[in-house]
Amino acid sequence: MGQRIVLPTSFHGSPRFMMQAYQDAMAIVQSKGIPDVFLTFTCNLNWQKIIAELEPNQTTSDRLDLVARVFQMKVKAFLKGVAKVG
Repeated sequence: MGQRIVLPTSFHGSPRFMMQAYQDAMAIVQSKGIPDVFLTFTCNLNWQKIIAELEPNQTTSDRLDLVARVFQMKVKAFLKGVAKVG
């Protein structure tokens, strides 16, 4: 009781993490300029490519590596499509 705990910047959601993320964003704006577009891309754990690769009795939380790989593939495909439009 009574001990102060300081969370490091590597702890997502901590005040230090948020300040570091803000400072990183401001440094990018300073060097590259104000962004034109802000995109958000979310992952659906029920994507067919993910579900098809699960073994019986497995859930998506058992195969986070698979979820991350499929998500990265979808992000790359999306960005490739955006680049072609522009």
